[in-house]
Amino acid sequence: MTSHPAPTPASEPSVEVFAVYGVEPEIQAYAMAKYSRSSLSMKESLKEITLQKAEKFLNTFYFQYGHRSIADLAHIALAIERLSILAAIVVADEQRWDGQERSTRYQNFRKSGYYTPAFQSDASAAALYRETIESLFTAYEKVSQRTFEYLASITPRPAEMKQEAYERTLRARAFDISRYLLPLATNTSLGEIVNARTLESQVAHLLSQPHKEVRDLGALLKKAAISPAYNANEESLRALVTEIRAVSPEIADRAERELLREVRVAPTLVRYADPNLYEIETRRELRQAAAELMRGAAVEPAPLVDLLDDDVRDNDALEVELATTLVYGHCHYSYRQILRVVEAAGEARRREIIDLGLRHRGKHDELPRAFSAGQQFRFDILMDIGGFRDMHRHRRCVQIMQDFSTSHGFDTPPEVEAAGVRSDYEAAMERADAAVRKLAASGGEDAGQNAQYAIPLAFRKRTLFKMDFAEAVYISELRTTPAGHTSYRNVAYAMYEAVAARHPALAKYFRVHDVREPVDLLKR
Repeated sequence: MTSHPAPTPASEPSVEVFAVYGVEPEIQAYAMAKYSRSSLSMKESLKEITLQKAEKFLNTFYFQYGHRSIADLAHIALAIERLSILAAIVVADEQRWDGQERSTRYQNFRKSGYYTPAFQSDASAAALYRETIESLFTAYEKVSQRTFEYLASITPRPAEMKQEAYERTLRARAFDISRYLLPLATNTSLGEIVNARTLESQVAHLLSQPHKEVRDLGALLKKAAISPAYNANEESLRALVTEIRAVSPEIADRAERELLREVRVAPTLVRYADPNLYEIETRRELRQAAAELMRGAAVEPAPLVDLLDDDVRDNDALEVELATTLVYGHCHYSYRQILRVVEAAGEARRREIIDLGLRHRGKHDELPRAFSAGQQFRFDILMDIGGFRDMHRHRRCVQIMQDFSTSHGFDTPPEVEAAGVRSDYEAAMERADAAVRKLAASGGEDAGQNAQYAIPLAFRKRTLFKMDFAEAVYISELRTTPAGHTSYRNVAYAMYEAVAARHPALAKYFRVHDVREPVDLLKR
């Protein structure tokens, strides 16, 4: 019997993992895309690629062949400063968006300034607008200070808590209340990190909006992507080049070319982002269809949160949902009120509405968000604009926004009564409401859009949130925590209660905080 030695284990290939730093976004996208077409390693690809090669590759595969996923690999950081809160909401209304905005909780927005739209030659409208905004800011300052004094009077400072931390915490609570008075015109700032495909669609979306500020912002974003980027290290690098020049002018010239060369983050991928005619024409036609369908009916009262019924999933259910959702985004009626009209309108009318949503679709246009249908949990939420801005961050669910309006009234936090400023608060809201209506009726092509900037964050806004069970649990748990704002805490708890009432066996899986329990104002 012949014996054989045990086989020697073959040496396993070693896995290499490394982070990549210092590569321009479009070159990085090209290098990653090459994995599908080349056996080169990432390091080899990066050494081979030049900016000209990347541009040629992207023009061929991204624009000519339509391989849009390549742009997902180029990530870009952008700062957007001194835009209005209204414009910030539009910028952040992107499901693939990652960013952060100035918080109305931790900062005094009185010094931020505000956006003033062009009123053309209407001097009286411009004067009314400025007067309204200034009046709101005056009330904001008064309510902030009086509410802080009230909170301090009912909340003793613990011995272990420093005075500075105590005041900072209570001022944040006071800002949570006074923010209701901030108009949508208030300036804010935000930063975003997005991939180039998202940026391209974001720019096209912004360029297609009815508000001139937002269209101008789209043009500025496009310019920022294709123009030289801000180099945070430029000052120190220039100092280094100066030191090198004292030793060797020749080496300094080379260092200057390498270290201080201009970098454009997306000179190819965003270059062709233009207004989206599909979006513009569809918006126009659906607004007209919504007006014709609802025929000026009165807006019926609606609850804070309405968990819509589980439809019987028959052959018409999806068509009914699509038609109702398409109309919903272009009016101020509740989903239930629109649904009744859509169901009564008949199959032919429903299909006409759906056709309006697709009629102008181009070769590379994605379906509008209203076509994201079929989720089991659909919440029609009517809440203050300030609270909506917090809920707006939940982008894993589908959100169908209605436009800004004063027609749904405003919310009043209970603290303004206790602080003795309820009359000032309500007077400011009533003046703003009257001014918004007068500005909207002043005539001019942009009168309606311009008037919206004077709407305070206290006024209610309707939004349809569609989601799965996991997202309903996540929002309910996260947004009911005691450190959160009262507005969205109430919304999140109402979402939980609605799901628990419909599916009692699932209620135990929600780890929510009861919003009726007292809150420690010094815990953040």
